[in-house]
Amino acid sequence: MQQEDLHKLVTQTMPYGKYKGRLLADLPGHYLNWFAREGFPKGELGRLLLLMQEIDHNGLKHLLEPLR
Repeated sequence: MQQEDLHKLVTQTMPYGKYKGRLLADLPGHYLNWFAREGFPKGELGRLLLLMQEIDHNGLKHLLEPLR
């Protein structure tokens, strides 16, 4: 994880699916947990979703607030 990854979580949007257009940092936990069970997409998006799932699962979303 790099600081740049945290910035991407609060600026990049989900490109497809039910939550298309929503910031990655604002995706609901149940959706992130679904990816954790079913498999994250390949590439950068999957890496960022995995990071966001870890942040959400560990109750650390408040760390993203200063970056917004």
